Amino acid sequence: MAWSIAEVARMSGVTSRTLRHYDEIGLLPPARMGSNGHRYYEEAELLRLQQILLMRELDLGLREIQAVLDSQVDRVAVLREHHRRLRAERDRLETLVRTVGRTLAELEDHEEGSGMTKINRPENLFEGFESARPDAEAEVRERWPAAWEQTQQVVAAMSAEDMERWQREVTAQMIRLAEFMVAGTPVADPAVQAEMDVHYQGICRFWTPNAEAYKGLGRTYSDDPQFRANYDKIAEGLADYQREAMVVYADARLG
Repeated sequence: MAWSIAEVARMSGVTSRTLRHYDEIGLLPPARMGSNGHRYYEEAELLRLQQILLMRELDLGLREIQAVLDSQVDRVAVLREHHRRLRAERDRLETLVRTVGRTLAELEDHEEGSGMTKINRPENLFEGFESARPDAEAEVRERWPAAWEQTQQVVAAMSAEDMERWQREVTAQMIRLAEFMVAGTPVADPAVQAEMDVHYQGICRFWTPNAEAYKGLGRTYSDDPQFRANYDKIAEGLADYQREAMVVYADARLG
């Protein structure tokens, strides 16, 4: 069964203009083009569109989404991870609804009183809010000040095209590592270590870490919530996998 672009737009809430754009950039080509030039989509395209919309909900850019969809990463595992994240966010929002509702009820109960609101458990005011995340940039700046300054200088000299190219390279390598991780490849495997060499050389474009600093950078990827979230968008556990691979690389090549 096939659906026209107008039908897909109606079902998904995605405009026909956006669907045409997705086709033009190769993110979501239609199953076929009709003799009248109209685009038609089948079940496989609808499933791909669902994945695109899910990853958009997780704030991935279109290039990152295309890289994930076109990679060999287990799409069922990726969808399962999206499902887990959505359920976690649903639970958090339900908790926030209860928190605000409870506060509203207490304020309304005391509205006609003295104006003083009694909060029996003040910690309840903050239930469901996301914890404040550490400033990853501040941490890097504090731990490696010279490297930070050098990196800032290199970044400032990069053109927009250079920056976009570098971001694509970083995302592509994360996906390649995810493929190794999903396949169960040990971090000491030569193929994984070859990727670590590419990663290290990429870092050296900005600054040159020794073994201790390179291991520390791997710990930052794994421990910092912002860095970890970026890796988890590709595959859950990827930050830990890369950290372990970086330790092996540092001991073998930088020690």
